[in-house]
Amino acid sequence: MNIIIVGLSHKTAPVEIREKVAFAPTAMAEPLQQMLELPAISEAVIVSTCNRVELYAVSRNVDAAVVELKQFLADFHQLQLSELDEHLYRYEGQEAIRHVMRVSASLDSMIIGEPQILGQIKTAYGYASEHKSSGLILNRFLHKAFSVAKRVRTETEIASSAVSVSFAAVELARKIFDTLEDKTVMLVGAGEMCELAARHFVNNGISKVLVTNRTFSRAEKLAEEFAGTAVSFENFREQLHRVDIVLSSTGAPDYVLSAKKMKEVIKDRRHKPMFLIDIAVPRDIDPLVNKIDGVYLYDVDDLQGVVQANMKGREKEAAKAEKIIEEEIIQFQRWLSTLEVKPTIVALRRQMDGIRQAELQKTFANLNGLNDKERKAIESMASAIVNKILHQPTTILKKSQNGSDGDLYIDAVRTLFDLPENSDTKAAAESDDK
Repeated sequence: MNIIIVGLSHKTAPVEIREKVAFAPTAMAEPLQQMLELPAISEAVIVSTCNRVELYAVSRNVDAAVVELKQFLADFHQLQLSELDEHLYRYEGQEAIRHVMRVSASLDSMIIGEPQILGQIKTAYGYASEHKSSGLILNRFLHKAFSVAKRVRTETEIASSAVSVSFAAVELARKIFDTLEDKTVMLVGAGEMCELAARHFVNNGISKVLVTNRTFSRAEKLAEEFAGTAVSFENFREQLHRVDIVLSSTGAPDYVLSAKKMKEVIKDRRHKPMFLIDIAVPRDIDPLVNKIDGVYLYDVDDLQGVVQANMKGREKEAAKAEKIIEEEIIQFQRWLSTLEVKPTIVALRRQMDGIRQAELQKTFANLNGLNDKERKAIESMASAIVNKILHQPTTILKKSQNGSDGDLYIDAVRTLFDLPENSDTKAAAESDDK
């Protein structure tokens, strides 16, 4: 059986194409069922995110499966295949295994190391399990992919550094204050960037949030999201002595915070340190503020510098992750090869022959005086018993190999008889050819 991937991503298709083939996450039953009804497909999982749509399948006929999957993707979304084909990629066998492991470990994402994709694939697998479209191979494979992603995060630092401006601000704040648990942050402005950064701060333990905005109702709404307090824009400067961190992103044409005012604020704070983050363009905070003792001011370019340095660090860690994935590919392929009939039959016969030989040795050790004819008769009887025991399971395995449940029979035999997963496939093939 072969693992096959057909799909597109941010690397091969613009958003205008990706949005046309997206699957609704709450309506997976129908497309999964349609995939299973394709003649060449025996297992199916659909991964659909804003950056990629991928069909995971298992098939004995790779070329037929790829044709069917491409046409299904077009037909389901009522598109012409010619509109999609140039954006689609296909992976099979080892390359399919490598691709899914890399995607799960976030090595194929827009931002290397981002954690969301693993959760998205787990959700996709959950739908497939719920609708019974995944089977023995994809179940085992995706669980392996999940464990590989966990290993990558455990053994590398691929996700340890901030690679977004908003999270870089949090990272810098933690370096300045060690802990954020007893700190207060003030958002000057209530736009998307402020909101995103606030979420990062709250998730990292900030204790109190103040929000100010020229439109007070907007400040109230954002403050409510974080169980914070809205402050009028006209009076927010009078509250700054209570604040440890200021995040400013307004559309003001001039500075909203002057160096003169910040000297007063830091004096009122008895020179307790403050961290100011200015992500506005044009800037909200006078750059001269950075010369005041105890005040740490970073603008958007400073934060971008942190992000770029961290991205280079993630790229180094990604190289370590690639080595981990190559190791795991070998292990999974070793298991996958055991789902072929030939190595399973050879492994089963080897095990039975081993038992036969061990029991014969015990028997001959307790029977003294046997002549050659008697020994050969006992050996022939033992071999005949083994052959008769193996005849029926061997016949069933051979008949089942072209059926949709063939892998289940093979896996059952290997489990019941505790056969090793590293059976010699080459020896199996040679044995079968004799």
